[in-house]
Formats: sequence, C-alpha cells, structure tokens
Amino acid sequence: MRILLKFSIDCDADAAWRALHSPATMAELYGPLLSLEPLSPPPTRWESGQDAAVRMAILGAPVGTQLISISDRTVTADDGAVRIMRDSGSPLTGPLAALDVWDHQLAVSPLPGARTLWRERLVIGGRAAHLLWPSLWLAWQWRQARIRSLAPTWAHDTEHDAAHDAGSD
Repeated sequence: MRILLKFSIDCDADAAWRALHSPATMAELYGPLLSLEPLSPPPTRWESGQDAAVRMAILGAPVGTQLISISDRTVTADDGAVRIMRDSGSPLTGPLAALDVWDHQLAVSPLPGARTLWRERLVIGGRAAHLLWPSLWLAWQWRQARIRSLAPTWAHDTEHDAAHDAGSD
C-alpha cells in the first residue's frame, strides 16, 4: 500500500534538503499531535548510512518505537537534479510493528523562484497494512500542511549562514 504526496514549498531546494537532514526539524513536522523522542542522543544532522531509534507518543501517550535508517542519493532528471532521502528503517514496537514493509522516500528538486518540489512516497506492507493505512494517510496530510507552513522558515538556517559567511571573508 502506498501514500504519495507531491506539492511545492516556499523555500529553495538546498534549505529543504538541510531540513530533511535535521532530526529536530523532521520531528517538528508531527507536532503537536505526535512527538518523537530519540532513544539516544540524536545527531544534529542525519548522514547517509546513519540509524537512530525514536520513541513515538500521540498527545503524550506512548505508541511505540521506530528505527530510522537514512540513505541519500541524487538522480538526474530532464529538469535537473532530484535529491532523495530514504528511510528504510522499521517500526520496532507498537501498532506500526505489525507492518513488515516500511519504505519512506522524500525527494526535493528546485522550482523557479526559489521554490521546491517536495515529493514523498511511503510504502507499507504486512498483515495490518490495510488497517493502518487510513491513519497513516491522515498523518501524511498533516505532514504536508506542516511542511508547507514551516518551509519558509527553513531558508533562515543560521548555522549554515554563519558557516557560509565565515568562509566568505
């Protein structure tokens, strides 16, 4: 079963790519309904090949743990480069652990006017996939709304700006 999203956001593709790799920013997408708490100190930035386990809670009630397993790649399309982040981790405990397949891919590519085309594909499978799909579909609609509302703030990455400014002296 799949959930697909495709929409544009108001920030450039570099800012969107940095946001994708920020555990804090990605956790913010689910707030305030769902919270993600790292089980060990989180990195400041996810790197390709890195894994992290998180505890999930809905309105403070625990709902399980999930392994996030990141890999990155870039493909060249007719209209330019598409950067893809893949989470091929899996639910470890809780209702989502009934899924045998969890493949979440997020892609960003530049659009004119410092905008970004954002695409997501979540593929799930297993004995409970048909039961869990409606709630995951709703969660992804929430994600889309949160991404659109937060994206304009991603262009103001002060850590990146400071590093860039220090290198331009």
